[in-house]
Amino acid sequence: MQTLSPRHVKTEEALRLGVESGWYAIKVSGTFVLGPHDSEADCHRKIDEIHPPPVKKKR
Repeated sequence: MQTLSPRHVKTEEALRLGVESGWYAIKVSGTFVLGPHDSEADCHRKIDEIHPPPVKKKR
């Protein structure tokens, strides 16, 4: 499973990359996977929908 991280792309960088500014879920390699999202929290929610956090087992 690929770990995704939230990353904010500011206007200047967005213009250079040809994308909208906002929050994106990215792979470790830097590849954009999801986005743009309005907030970091929205980005985290989408990441969790795709890759839910592991459920802790009760002992």
